[in-house]
Amino acid sequence: MEEEFHELTDRVRAELRSPQDLVAYERLLGLARKNTPAGREELARMLVAVERPLWAREIAAFVLGCAGDKRAFETLVLLLNYREPVRCATAAHALGRLGDPRTARAAAALATNPLRTAYALHPVRLLAELRAPQSVPALIATLERLLTPHNPYWRVALACVEGLGALGDRRAVPALTAAVTHPRLAAAAAASLARLGVHEQAPAAGGPAPEGAAPGAGEAEGAAAEGT
Repeated sequence: MEEEFHELTDRVRAELRSPQDLVAYERLLGLARKNTPAGREELARMLVAVERPLWAREIAAFVLGCAGDKRAFETLVLLLNYREPVRCATAAHALGRLGDPRTARAAAALATNPLRTAYALHPVRLLAELRAPQSVPALIATLERLLTPHNPYWRVALACVEGLGALGDRRAVPALTAAVTHPRLAAAAAASLARLGVHEQAPAAGGPAPEGAAPGAGEAEGAAAEGT
């Protein structure tokens, strides 16, 4: 957790707007470093206290989540679906260590929701990490939905392709075979199929793209929303 915690606290420090914010920030860091039962109780109360800034709840939820404290679950799921990719990544890291059986269901719901595709990258990656019963069906459903012409969310589709290869479940073969025909997904899809024992030839670099598979005009906007 140490590296991710430093990245989080460095980012949050740039969001502080007043001396009072700095005092609250330093107190949070003190509670996190002590890692005592009393400190975790105070962090948990912060999650439900009114008028707490988002950065304070994010730090508290991250620390509790990485410690396996399930009181962090609701806040972390909220952050996993947040509009800022960096907050989604932080939440996904903590959720991956939380050990809450609800996590996979929540990530699958976010990944498969067509209205939240712009924010689905980290839920998709989390599903692959969790290797839960919900992981493969959710990744297949999300990938199949994104295999349409001019879809701007190719990074989400790519994460599905890579995750399905890592999970090694042959139920993914039809979706991965379809993904081979998409230029941005072809190499990763062929590699994932190979991991499943299926050898599918990816289109040659520079070769003609299948009709309708070229990146659409909205791709740049979609990529920015997805994050990296």
